[in-house]
Amino acid sequence: MSKIVVMDHPLIQHKIGIIRREETGSKDFRSMVGEIAMLMCYEATRDLKLADVEITTPICQTTAKELKGKKLAVVPILRAGLGMVDGMLTMIPAAKVGHIGLYRDPETLMPVEYYCKLPEDCANREVFVVDPMLATGGSSTEAIRMLKDKGVKSIRFMCIIAAPEGVKKMQEMHPDVDIYIGALDDHLNDHGYIVPGLGDAGDRIFGTK
Repeated sequence: MSKIVVMDHPLIQHKIGIIRREETGSKDFRSMVGEIAMLMCYEATRDLKLADVEITTPICQTTAKELKGKKLAVVPILRAGLGMVDGMLTMIPAAKVGHIGLYRDPETLMPVEYYCKLPEDCANREVFVVDPMLATGGSSTEAIRMLKDKGVKSIRFMCIIAAPEGVKKMQEMHPDVDIYIGALDDHLNDHGYIVPGLGDAGDRIFGTK
Protein backbone atom coordinates (compact mmCIF):
# COMPACT_ATOMS: atom_id res chain seq x y z
CA MET A 1 0.00 0.00 0.00
CA SER A 2 1.16 3.53 -0.73
CA LYS A 3 2.76 5.73 1.88
CA ILE A 4 0.67 8.69 3.04
CA VAL A 5 2.62 11.56 4.58
CA VAL A 6 0.72 14.44 6.17
CA MET A 7 3.13 17.32 6.75
CA ASP A 8 3.55 18.48 10.33
CA HIS A 9 6.23 21.13 9.76
CA PRO A 10 5.27 24.37 11.56
CA LEU A 11 6.15 26.59 8.57
CA ILE A 12 3.93 24.54 6.26
CA GLN A 13 1.03 24.64 8.72
CA HIS A 14 1.45 28.39 9.25
CA LYS A 15 1.43 29.15 5.52
CA ILE A 16 -1.58 26.86 4.91
CA GLY A 17 -3.41 28.85 7.58
CA ILE A 18 -2.75 32.02 5.60
CA ILE A 19 -4.01 30.69 2.25
CA ARG A 20 -7.16 29.34 3.89
CA ARG A 21 -8.21 32.86 4.87
CA GLU A 22 -10.90 34.43 2.73
CA GLU A 23 -9.19 37.83 2.84
CA THR A 24 -5.87 36.57 1.39
CA GLY A 25 -5.59 38.10 -2.10
CA SER A 26 -4.27 36.45 -5.27
CA LYS A 27 -0.74 37.89 -5.04
CA ASP A 28 -0.15 36.62 -1.51
CA PHE A 29 -2.03 33.39 -2.19
CA ARG A 30 0.10 32.67 -5.25
CA SER A 31 3.43 33.33 -3.55
CA MET A 32 2.41 31.34 -0.49
CA VAL A 33 1.39 28.31 -2.59
CA GLY A 34 4.86 28.39 -4.16
CA GLU A 35 6.52 28.55 -0.74
CA ILE A 36 4.40 25.66 0.57
CA ALA A 37 5.30 23.58 -2.49
CA MET A 38 9.00 24.29 -1.90
CA LEU A 39 8.79 23.20 1.75
CA MET A 40 6.75 20.11 0.85
CA CYS A 41 9.27 19.21 -1.87
CA TYR A 42 12.00 19.24 0.78
CA GLU A 43 10.02 16.68 2.81
CA ALA A 44 8.85 14.59 -0.17
CA THR A 45 12.41 14.11 -1.49
CA ARG A 46 13.80 12.97 1.86
CA ASP A 47 14.24 9.35 0.72
CA LEU A 48 15.88 10.01 -2.67
CA LYS A 49 18.96 7.83 -3.12
CA LEU A 50 22.48 9.24 -2.96
CA ALA A 51 25.77 8.07 -4.47
CA ASP A 52 29.36 8.82 -3.50
CA VAL A 53 31.33 10.95 -5.94
CA GLU A 54 34.97 12.03 -5.83
CA ILE A 55 35.45 15.80 -5.99
CA THR A 56 38.22 18.33 -5.47
CA THR A 57 37.66 21.19 -3.04
CA PRO A 58 40.01 24.21 -2.95
CA ILE A 59 41.80 22.32 -0.18
CA CYS A 60 41.95 18.67 -1.22
CA GLN A 61 40.19 15.71 -2.82
CA THR A 62 37.23 14.27 -0.93
CA THR A 63 34.12 12.14 -1.28
CA ALA A 64 30.82 14.02 -1.58
CA LYS A 65 27.22 12.98 -2.19
CA GLU A 66 25.04 13.48 -5.25
CA LEU A 67 21.61 12.26 -6.26
CA LYS A 68 21.69 8.87 -7.89
CA GLY A 69 19.27 6.89 -9.98
CA LYS A 70 16.32 8.33 -11.87
CA LYS A 71 16.18 11.98 -12.78
CA LEU A 72 13.15 13.97 -11.68
CA ALA A 73 10.14 15.51 -13.39
CA VAL A 74 7.34 17.73 -12.09
CA VAL A 75 3.91 17.36 -13.70
CA PRO A 76 1.27 19.87 -12.57
CA ILE A 77 -2.40 19.18 -13.20
CA LEU A 78 -3.63 22.31 -14.99
CA ARG A 79 -4.41 24.86 -14.10
CA ALA A 80 -4.08 25.10 -10.31
CA GLY A 81 -1.06 22.79 -10.26
CA LEU A 82 0.95 25.49 -12.05
CA GLY A 83 1.02 27.39 -8.78
CA MET A 84 3.26 24.72 -7.23
CA VAL A 85 5.81 24.37 -10.06
CA ASP A 86 8.14 27.29 -9.27
CA GLY A 87 8.44 26.21 -5.65
CA MET A 88 9.35 22.68 -6.74
CA LEU A 89 11.93 23.95 -9.25
CA THR A 90 13.54 26.13 -6.60
CA MET A 91 14.45 22.90 -4.80
CA ILE A 92 15.11 20.69 -7.85
CA PRO A 93 16.08 23.08 -10.69
CA ALA A 94 17.28 20.31 -13.01
CA ALA A 95 13.84 18.65 -13.06
CA LYS A 96 11.90 18.69 -16.33
CA VAL A 97 8.29 19.84 -16.38
CA GLY A 98 5.31 18.22 -18.08
CA HIS A 99 1.68 19.37 -18.10
CA ILE A 100 -1.61 17.50 -17.86
CA GLY A 101 -4.82 19.43 -18.50
CA LEU A 102 -7.96 18.14 -16.83
CA TYR A 103 -11.15 19.88 -15.78
CA ARG A 104 -13.96 18.60 -13.64
CA ASP A 105 -17.34 18.37 -15.34
CA PRO A 106 -19.65 20.41 -13.07
CA GLU A 107 -22.53 17.97 -13.54
CA THR A 108 -20.83 14.59 -13.22
CA LEU A 109 -17.74 15.79 -11.25
CA MET A 110 -15.74 13.48 -13.53
CA PRO A 111 -12.40 14.59 -15.04
CA VAL A 112 -12.21 15.51 -18.73
CA GLU A 113 -8.78 15.58 -20.44
CA TYR A 114 -7.91 18.51 -22.70
CA TYR A 115 -4.09 18.60 -22.73
CA CYS A 116 -1.07 16.37 -22.15
CA LYS A 117 2.56 17.26 -22.88
CA LEU A 118 5.34 15.36 -21.12
CA PRO A 119 9.15 15.25 -21.35
CA GLU A 120 10.26 12.67 -23.95
CA ASP A 121 12.13 10.64 -21.33
CA CYS A 122 9.36 10.90 -18.73
CA ALA A 123 9.13 7.10 -18.41
CA ASN A 124 12.70 7.07 -17.10
CA ARG A 125 12.14 9.77 -14.50
CA GLU A 126 10.77 9.92 -10.99
CA VAL A 127 7.63 12.00 -11.48
CA PHE A 128 6.03 14.33 -8.95
CA VAL A 129 2.40 15.01 -9.86
CA VAL A 130 1.29 18.25 -8.19
CA ASP A 131 -2.14 19.78 -7.58
CA PRO A 132 -3.05 22.03 -4.64
CA MET A 133 -6.31 20.19 -3.93
CA LEU A 134 -7.13 16.47 -3.68
CA ALA A 135 -10.93 16.54 -3.46
CA THR A 136 -12.85 13.68 -5.08
CA GLY A 137 -9.63 12.22 -6.45
CA GLY A 138 -11.02 12.16 -9.97
CA SER A 139 -8.46 14.43 -11.64
CA SER A 140 -5.44 13.07 -9.78
CA THR A 141 -6.26 9.40 -10.39
CA GLU A 142 -6.89 10.12 -14.07
CA ALA A 143 -3.63 12.09 -14.43
CA ILE A 144 -1.68 9.25 -12.86
CA ARG A 145 -3.41 6.72 -15.14
CA MET A 146 -2.34 8.81 -18.13
CA LEU A 147 1.26 8.79 -16.90
CA LYS A 148 1.22 5.04 -16.34
CA ASP A 149 -0.21 4.54 -19.84
CA LYS A 150 2.88 6.37 -21.15
CA GLY A 151 5.21 4.02 -19.28
CA VAL A 152 5.94 6.06 -16.13
CA LYS A 153 6.58 3.67 -13.25
CA SER A 154 7.83 5.89 -10.43
CA ILE A 155 5.20 8.44 -9.36
CA ARG A 156 4.60 10.53 -6.25
CA PHE A 157 1.61 12.80 -5.70
CA MET A 158 1.76 16.10 -3.81
CA CYS A 159 -1.16 18.28 -2.72
CA ILE A 160 -1.57 21.08 -0.21
CA ILE A 161 -5.09 20.21 1.00
CA ALA A 162 -6.74 16.78 0.81
CA ALA A 163 -10.14 15.31 1.67
CA PRO A 164 -10.37 11.76 3.07
CA GLU A 165 -12.56 10.77 0.10
CA GLY A 166 -9.82 11.71 -2.38
CA VAL A 167 -7.11 9.93 -0.41
CA LYS A 168 -9.25 6.78 -0.29
CA LYS A 169 -9.85 6.87 -4.06
CA MET A 170 -6.14 7.40 -4.76
CA GLN A 171 -5.23 4.42 -2.61
CA GLU A 172 -7.84 2.24 -4.31
CA MET A 173 -6.85 3.25 -7.86
CA HIS A 174 -3.08 3.67 -7.40
CA PRO A 175 -1.84 1.76 -4.35
CA ASP A 176 1.75 2.11 -5.61
CA VAL A 177 1.78 5.95 -5.52
CA ASP A 178 2.98 7.71 -2.37
CA ILE A 179 0.89 10.73 -1.36
CA TYR A 180 2.30 13.86 0.31
CA ILE A 181 -0.32 16.11 1.91
CA GLY A 182 0.03 19.55 3.48
CA ALA A 183 -3.18 19.25 5.52
CA LEU A 184 -5.83 16.52 5.66
CA ASP A 185 -9.26 18.15 5.96
CA ASP A 186 -12.61 16.87 7.19
CA HIS A 187 -14.86 16.01 4.23
CA LEU A 188 -16.32 17.06 0.86
CA ASN A 189 -19.52 19.08 0.65
CA ASP A 190 -22.37 18.42 -1.81
CA HIS A 191 -20.57 20.43 -4.51
CA GLY A 192 -17.36 18.41 -4.22
CA TYR A 193 -15.48 21.17 -2.37
CA ILE A 194 -13.15 20.35 0.51
CA VAL A 195 -14.35 21.44 3.98
CA PRO A 196 -12.97 23.61 5.55
CA GLY A 197 -10.63 23.88 2.53
CA LEU A 198 -9.78 27.19 0.89
CA GLY A 199 -12.26 27.48 -1.98
CA ASP A 200 -11.20 27.08 -5.61
CA ALA A 201 -7.39 27.06 -5.70
CA GLY A 202 -7.21 27.90 -9.43
CA ASP A 203 -9.46 30.94 -9.07
CA ARG A 204 -7.50 32.16 -6.06
CA ILE A 205 -4.09 31.68 -7.70
CA PHE A 206 -5.02 33.40 -10.95
CA GLY A 207 -7.57 35.91 -9.67
CA THR A 208 -10.45 34.53 -11.73
CA LYS A 209 -14.01 33.73 -10.75
